[in-house]
Amino acid sequence: MIKNSQDSFAQRMGRLFGPRRTLLAFVVTLSLAGCSRGETPSSQQAAQQPAPVESAGGTAAAAQNSYADVVARVAPAVVTVRAERRARAAQQHPFMDDPFFREFFGERLPRPDQTPRRQEGLGSGVIVSADGHILTNHHVVDGAEQIEVELTDRRVFSAKIVGSDQPSDLAVLKVDTGGLPVLPLGNSDQVRVGDVVLAIGNPLGIGQTVTSGIVSAKGRSTGLGDGSFADFIQTDAAINRGNSGGALVNTAGQLVGINSQILSPTGGNIGIGFAIPSNMAKSVMDQLVKTGKVRRGQLGVTVQSVTSEIAQSLELKEIRGALVNSVVPGGAAERAGLRQGDVIVGLDGQPVTDHNELRNRIAGTQPDTEVTLTVIRDGREQQLRARLGEYQPPAGEAAEGGGSGGQGGGSTGRLGVTVRPLTPEIAQQLNLRAGTQGLVVEQLDPAGPAADAGLRGGDVIEQVNRQQVRTADDLAAALQRAGARPVLLLVNRRGTTFFVTVRPRQ
Repeated sequence: MIKNSQDSFAQRMGRLFGPRRTLLAFVVTLSLAGCSRGETPSSQQAAQQPAPVESAGGTAAAAQNSYADVVARVAPAVVTVRAERRARAAQQHPFMDDPFFREFFGERLPRPDQTPRRQEGLGSGVIVSADGHILTNHHVVDGAEQIEVELTDRRVFSAKIVGSDQPSDLAVLKVDTGGLPVLPLGNSDQVRVGDVVLAIGNPLGIGQTVTSGIVSAKGRSTGLGDGSFADFIQTDAAINRGNSGGALVNTAGQLVGINSQILSPTGGNIGIGFAIPSNMAKSVMDQLVKTGKVRRGQLGVTVQSVTSEIAQSLELKEIRGALVNSVVPGGAAERAGLRQGDVIVGLDGQPVTDHNELRNRIAGTQPDTEVTLTVIRDGREQQLRARLGEYQPPAGEAAEGGGSGGQGGGSTGRLGVTVRPLTPEIAQQLNLRAGTQGLVVEQLDPAGPAADAGLRGGDVIEQVNRQQVRTADDLAAALQRAGARPVLLLVNRRGTTFFVTVRPRQ
């Protein structure tokens, strides 16, 4: 199309100015086309010659075009980890015999496999001490009966687990040798979004590989895996299966993260990877090496981040903090006077941005430490002092239930739910504490406001805008009082309570 338009223009110039001027017109046409791209002959030549990058010393930093020197220093300290384990047989789901859940789960549950098999897991690790301590992921060595570590010089050593910590997804291995290359730990708190980073590991078993990218975000909580104390560095440096436990390093050759997870619909890299910050890794590693386990503080609450709608419902001036969903009886929070519905906005004089930050800072504090909480209650700020307990990992995760399928429910069209009063029998089926009151969600409109907000069949609505509800009429009246504003629901899901905002239909 461009050539045809140029020829037509040149022909017209020939007719206007005669044959002797046709060539001149054609040259003018090409020059105009070039200018439309913002280029002239002189600007094209300049574009072909990259401008020098000034280093700290003021000289052209040609080394910025290559990270080969950094890789040469750090790569020998990144190893391949092979973990052999006996495959765990699929177990019958514990709720499969309960008709309350059978219809929900159907045939999607795995069938028991009576034939145990051997599995070999592949991951990476980072040498952090010359005498053989290696950092890797908990999920790389979880359940392993035999572990081998292969160095870049092809030496292979048997390794033992010094300690493994599922909540942080970190583990420390030990090989019996000395004089190993070590990757120095950097300060992950100083990492900034936009910093260049390199990911080193053994993706898909093809051999040690280096990829580059930038720090895309900090303080991420992915919801993948256990994620109990997630504070990930997000990066677009390519990370694939086998990179787990490998190194994320800065351009100074320092370890700033342990690669742990990727977010992908296909299982392959799409530019969203996550690494455990080196400062968290160092704290966990030091405790595992010294005692074989990690001790963490515990406040005794469940919390969620303050959203704009929650802030509007609670008439908060700022959209930040951690909203207290529930308070554990007898825990540090209850002893300190913390209540459900309080918003924690500060810890020891430092602001709290969201629930994940609060959780990680509490966990990073040793048990029996006294902390000061800044709390907003009923619009007023106050200080509470709490002596932390010790975090105990849960024995197991509760299963998620489906709809009850019972009768006698009341429809609330504005939320898109059908509810019924909670009975002791249903409360027992849902593993709720005796005396729990509220409304059980029987059915959900998939396109309704409640479903959009994340409610599920079997959830129990205990409160609406901080007021107890026990009947469908209570719920309807609360929605009417709220008018066009979003409502704040206190929801109980199999014993865990949390707040959620829902904007009812008008």
